[in-house]
Amino acid sequence: MIDNTFLKLFKVLRLSGYRSIFHKLCNREGSLSATEAYAADVIYLLDEPTIKEFSAFLGISQPNASYKVNSLIAKGYVEKVLSKTDRRTAHLRVTDKFHKYYDETEAAVRKVAGVLEENYSPSEIALFEKMLVTLSSKIS
Repeated sequence: MIDNTFLKLFKVLRLSGYRSIFHKLCNREGSLSATEAYAADVIYLLDEPTIKEFSAFLGISQPNASYKVNSLIAKGYVEKVLSKTDRRTAHLRVTDKFHKYYDETEAAVRKVAGVLEENYSPSEIALFEKMLVTLSSKIS
C-alpha cells in the first residue's frame, strides 16, 4: 500500500518538474535542450563535480561529457572553477543563470513543504522528516 502511495507522489513530483522544465525550454530564446537541462541539473545535484566525476556518474565517456559541459559553458549555465587544493583540477559549478532557471523547481518543493506544515502537527512533520532522512541515506 505505501509503495503505491509513494509511487503516486513520485510521479506527481516528476510531472511537476517536467512541466516546469518543458515550459522553460519552449519559452526561452537560446534555451537549453532537454539533454542540456538534465546535464546541468546533474552537475548541480553532484555539487561541483569534476568532468571525470560527472562522466562516471552518467556512465558516459569523458569526451562526451566534455562536449556537454562545453555547450553548457558556452550558454552560460556552467563554469569551470580551479580546485583550491590542486590547481590542475577543475570543478564544474552552475552559474546564477542556472539558478534563475532552476529556482521554480525549488519553489515547487517549498510549496509542498508548506502544504505539509499547514496540514500536520510539528511532531508529525518531524517524524516525516526523520523518514525522509532515513530514505535519503539508504538510497544514496
